[in-house]
Amino acid sequence: MANVHQFAKLCTMKLDWEKCLVIFLLAFAMGTAGLVLLLLNEKAIAKKTQSIEVKEYNMLKSEKSPYLLQHADNPVDWYPWGVEAFGKAEKEDKPIFLSIGYSTCHWCHVMEHESFEDAEVARLMNEVFVSIKVDREERPDIDSIYMAICQILTGTGGWPLTIIMTPDKKPFFAATYIPKETQYGRIGMMDLIPRIKKFWKEQRSDALGAAHQITAVLKQVSPDSPGAKLDESILNLAYEQLRRNFDGGYGGFGSAPKFPTPHSLSYLLRCWKRKESKEALFMVERTLQEMRRGGIYDHIGFGFHRYSTDSKWLLPHFEKMLYDQALLAIAYIEAYQATRKEEYAKTAREIFTYVLRDMTNKEGGFYSAEDADSEGKEGKIYLWKYEEIRQILEKEEADLIVEVFNIKEEGNFKEEATGEKTGENILHLTKSLEEHAANFKMSKQGLQNLLGKIRQKLFAYRDKRVHPHKDDKILTDWNGLMIAALAKGGQVFDEEEYVKAGRWALDFILKNMRAKDGRLLHRYRDGEAGISAYLDDYAFLIWGVLELYEATFEVKYLTLALDLNRDLIEHYWDKSSGGFYFTADDGEKLLVRNKEIYDGAIPSGNSVAKLNLLRLGRITAHSDLEEKAAKIGSFFSDMVKPSPSAHTHLMAALDFGVGPSYEVVVIGDPERKDTKEMLRAIRSHFIPNKVVILRPIQESPEIDRLSPFVKYQKPLQGTATAYVCLNYNCKLPTTDKSKMLKLLNEK
Repeated sequence: MANVHQFAKLCTMKLDWEKCLVIFLLAFAMGTAGLVLLLLNEKAIAKKTQSIEVKEYNMLKSEKSPYLLQHADNPVDWYPWGVEAFGKAEKEDKPIFLSIGYSTCHWCHVMEHESFEDAEVARLMNEVFVSIKVDREERPDIDSIYMAICQILTGTGGWPLTIIMTPDKKPFFAATYIPKETQYGRIGMMDLIPRIKKFWKEQRSDALGAAHQITAVLKQVSPDSPGAKLDESILNLAYEQLRRNFDGGYGGFGSAPKFPTPHSLSYLLRCWKRKESKEALFMVERTLQEMRRGGIYDHIGFGFHRYSTDSKWLLPHFEKMLYDQALLAIAYIEAYQATRKEEYAKTAREIFTYVLRDMTNKEGGFYSAEDADSEGKEGKIYLWKYEEIRQILEKEEADLIVEVFNIKEEGNFKEEATGEKTGENILHLTKSLEEHAANFKMSKQGLQNLLGKIRQKLFAYRDKRVHPHKDDKILTDWNGLMIAALAKGGQVFDEEEYVKAGRWALDFILKNMRAKDGRLLHRYRDGEAGISAYLDDYAFLIWGVLELYEATFEVKYLTLALDLNRDLIEHYWDKSSGGFYFTADDGEKLLVRNKEIYDGAIPSGNSVAKLNLLRLGRITAHSDLEEKAAKIGSFFSDMVKPSPSAHTHLMAALDFGVGPSYEVVVIGDPERKDTKEMLRAIRSHFIPNKVVILRPIQESPEIDRLSPFVKYQKPLQGTATAYVCLNYNCKLPTTDKSKMLKLLNEK
């Protein structure tokens, strides 16, 4: 014990505590006495401890965001967004270098490795700037403002997003990815930083003038008064724009890169329903089929990658996002309702398999994303070598997989940067399973069964590889989308497991992601929730809760949806002009308090809220909710009219409002066969513009209070009865499923 005390005293005299701790742990292996002698020799100490790396951290080390934590040991002196960073910039008279990205962003990783991990670049950044890192998924309010600025200044946008601005948050330079060195006409960090330093010192007035002008332009981007109401003509224009932009060969819209945009497909299904347009249905089916066959789909582990870098859906950007899984599952479910083709149901089920297996925490919340990279290489876990397949599988199995999934000895995967083949393969189909089954003289079902068994072998093998980074933060808005998808899947597939998973996720959010006053929070990670909710959090979660209500008909979900909607209106609604702000009235004050309507990778909060308001208005017979829905369309009409195809979820909401739309009240015992069959008949068809209410035969004061008109509706002959109303006109009740479907314009 005396030796240990002597060692500790000498150690702390000679070394800092971190190095001392390492040496102390070695003492038990090397002998304390030997180390004590070692400590007495300064040269020996230096030699023995020079390999002990003491990690230095910047101000991100205490953050919860996986993206910010990825940069916590950069030599750049990063700060999180907050008063400390802006105060430092003001005090030291430095511009701010704002870098926005997310943890699964490939080019964010590239820029970090090239520049933010580089000592030379970091030295310059620390000298010239106060540097701030923002996770766009944690702070979409900040991201949306500065992304709009980047698009104004450069005509384009994306991540990583780079903004240089004054200490009062006004930008004067914007870019996306910046290499370390200038190349191919793109300025590099080593040239840019000295120029910004000189500009800030010698042309400060120009910088401030530019910042003022840019901020003024940003404030003019959002309309401040409503325009004319949107009507059916806009629905037709949206359809025509999608039709003109459609790729008839491989589906999807435009050329490379191609994004799934599932809400556009959902809108086209509504066009098919409204116009009985075979062309609209063709566009949906071709896109869903080609995506399912392509490399953008993970044929071994399931789920979709973020987008395709080519027009054929072959070479994906390999990250997987929760919101893509949710929205694509909804599109495939709706396509199954419309066509009854099992391939669409199968794809939706496989998406759910992936999410419930790999993207769900032990308490039920859903993680945000999986990275594109593993072991420093994009897509590494998903790629296969020809000989690898031959080693894993029996000959007959390998022959089948090689043929079906187009596996080549020389590989079919090309590096995006070089265009050269790597000897690896992306699994994809170029023929339908029916064609392959015919070639192998098998039934389609027999081929599917065999492929399923082989897939399990390959998955078990692949599961042993190094997995990509998982962004394990839980976001209320993206969870809301997944809850909506699962609840819809539970309804259509009559699958209680999916409904249960949706319930579980909602319970997680209500337990862990609400403030003391009941208001929603945006992000949860590592046992801690934080960041005040945004419009999307409320709108998307209300969508999920409404789907859970129609999956279970438990009145508590309808009550919750109305409560959340009340909070949304109170804190986000523009009382003067209409429409919802992205941030709450008591949220952080940024350059502008903006409103969004563009339906990009995910629908806008205003688009989703409009449809929520219509549904809640019809369920409760509160016309004021429908009036607010109409005001959303009017407020954004001048922005929407030139390009309604960029606002397809809004178009889906408008389609509901224009009609025909239905209210269906089923009166019956929820546990009886006749009631279940009537509900199953409704759910088996694609009838998007409807609300469904179940009123039990016995007294139900809760639903009678929320939907006062249902208390007067009674069952006929003591059996399940449907009351159908079309465009505010109610039809005679019926106990006949066929008559009910006829009233719903279904055959």
